[in-house]
Amino acid sequence: MRQHQHGGGSADGNLPEELDAFVGRSAELAGLARALDAARLVTVTGAGGVGKSRLAARAAARYAACDGVRRVELAPVRDPEFVDHSVAEALGLTDHTARPPREALLAHLAERQLLLVLDGFEHLVDACAELVGELLRTVPGLRVLAAGRRALGVAGERVFPLAPLDEDEAVELFTERAALHAVPVTDDRDVRALCRRLDGIPLAIELAAGRLRALSPGQLLERLEDRFRLLTGGGRDGLPRHRTLRLAIGWSHELCTPRERLLWARLSVFAGRFDLEAVEYVCGGHGLDADDVLDVLTELLAQSVIAREETPAGLRYRMLDTVREYGADWLAATGDAARLRRRHRDWYLGLATWCELDWFSPRQAEVAARVEAELPNLRCALEHCLTEPEEAHLGQYLAGSLWFCWVGCGRLAEGRHWLEQVVDLDSGHDRSRLKALWVLGYVAILQGDSVAALAALRECREEAERCGDPTAVAYAEHRTGCLALVTDDMPRAERLLRSALERYEEIGELNSNVLMGRVELAMTRAFQGDLPGAVRMCEDVRRICEDHGERWARGYALYVLAYAAWADGDPARARALLGDCLTGAHAFRDLLGSVLAVELLALVTVVEGDAAEAAVLQGAAARMWPSVGLPLFGSAHFDAPHRLCEATARQRLGDERYEECVREGARLVREAAVSRALARPLGAMPSPREPARYATASAQTHEPAASRTRKGGETAG
Repeated sequence: MRQHQHGGGSADGNLPEELDAFVGRSAELAGLARALDAARLVTVTGAGGVGKSRLAARAAARYAACDGVRRVELAPVRDPEFVDHSVAEALGLTDHTARPPREALLAHLAERQLLLVLDGFEHLVDACAELVGELLRTVPGLRVLAAGRRALGVAGERVFPLAPLDEDEAVELFTERAALHAVPVTDDRDVRALCRRLDGIPLAIELAAGRLRALSPGQLLERLEDRFRLLTGGGRDGLPRHRTLRLAIGWSHELCTPRERLLWARLSVFAGRFDLEAVEYVCGGHGLDADDVLDVLTELLAQSVIAREETPAGLRYRMLDTVREYGADWLAATGDAARLRRRHRDWYLGLATWCELDWFSPRQAEVAARVEAELPNLRCALEHCLTEPEEAHLGQYLAGSLWFCWVGCGRLAEGRHWLEQVVDLDSGHDRSRLKALWVLGYVAILQGDSVAALAALRECREEAERCGDPTAVAYAEHRTGCLALVTDDMPRAERLLRSALERYEEIGELNSNVLMGRVELAMTRAFQGDLPGAVRMCEDVRRICEDHGERWARGYALYVLAYAAWADGDPARARALLGDCLTGAHAFRDLLGSVLAVELLALVTVVEGDAAEAAVLQGAAARMWPSVGLPLFGSAHFDAPHRLCEATARQRLGDERYEECVREGARLVREAAVSRALARPLGAMPSPREPARYATASAQTHEPAASRTRKGGETAG
């Protein structure tokens, strides 16, 4: 499973990039490597700021596991119920089903050999211990490296206490960090005394180095000595190291200007990373002018109170947990915490509103990246709404507005968690709750939970009619039609979808949901034999999507057009359309769109003459379906291409070879399956006698009505 390697990162993982030099710790790294070889659970423990996270990340980067290394950052997680979600997220696990996240995790990890790094778990120790214990018992190829202030207490755990840096390493760290501030360090004696006074704690040393623009090492030492004498009565014997860090942080805090202290305290309301715009809105005013926030933030950055990081969503700032905790204490002492949390909630309500509107725009990919980066803070805002009864309607609004995140970005399980909580609240605001209800129904449909979906949509429809909300009526009718579509009731699906689309037009609604309604209506027409009509609808949707820069709904329109191209005997066009569809769905983590495209690509592949590769793709799709729900919705219409492909491939390969290829595909993880489906060159075209063979196979597998129409003389136009 493993080998140790040199270098800065895992070949397959999500470890953070090292933005500055890693200093010392060679003996600890070697010892930690030996511990990981000997035990399946190793926990690095130590006081805050001693360097646990950095050491664990460096050790993990040098550790090679067959399926890579994945890191879970738990510091921003406040609800123990979200531990499983956070691990699934770090693993890149997209699960659309209604099964508990734990069950999905166990299934996902079952055959993998992986190193899982858990960082900052101490406030969630019980939930983490339970999860880790079950994972280790169930997944033999899993190893866990944890980093926290205490042990997990799980059977078989090897605890790896981390001591502070020795004096030489501490001096090297101080000197290296001083160089980052363009300050040369020449007085080794004062530096050594300073590092001894700070007990070799890396965070304390970095905070001190951040002060070198204003103070020399000797001045830093003098001020720090005064503070220790003041708070400890002049004695150091037995001084706990966590207290040393607390004192060092407090001393750094005292050296800040009043405005810097104020911003430090206010920044503690953020969970995880945050950007400048959020800081200016949330933290500005009441003694700190918004126009001055950037200057003050820059000073805190220079003093190592905060750090900056480049992310796919742009530049972000973060505050280490120990520093954040100190700021939170000061914020509470000011009596201003409640106001700041409301400001934080308001900003992320506004962000969700902006993202929902911009989802239907050329900025759709940017929205997906932005909401991914902001999830810890969005969750924090949702939690705040749930704990404040007078803000229940805001929680309903926020959970409903994030429908594009739950549905379009592969977070159905998390979305359902929040939606079920908010719809149970009596907010007194009908419109907010009605939106949450139809979104809940939509999520439940995609999870294959038709009973819960129907209950939510029926309640939404009845309440919307009672209170006169035409928008909620339209959405409830639309999603009920979608439910009829996936349960093979095509006449009812068509009637409901047409009615919903008429309602949308009456109220002037046009967005990704409306376009999806048109695609779903096109599917009902295709499944009832009107392939040309379905093509016209989806070409219209495609045009509108391209006019607005919309890619998510466009992908489903391409799926229907590819189906039509296959039915019309044009596999090359079908492959091109499906490649575009699959690329977009995979980028958005839309597992349903991805697996539907792979299923249809398998059929196209067998038409092109490569039955073995078609069977491999069917095996890959079979591995993906358990994370989506009931394979092909249990629908005879959606299942017809799969059955036709299987019958044809079995006929060509024989049962034994077909099953062998399916097993090969089932070993592919999602990323590998998508890459293989997209990279495959065009195969051989079918011989002139192929259509007859397909007709026979199709008849044996209940071919779709669209194919029967084509062979009856109509074309896809």
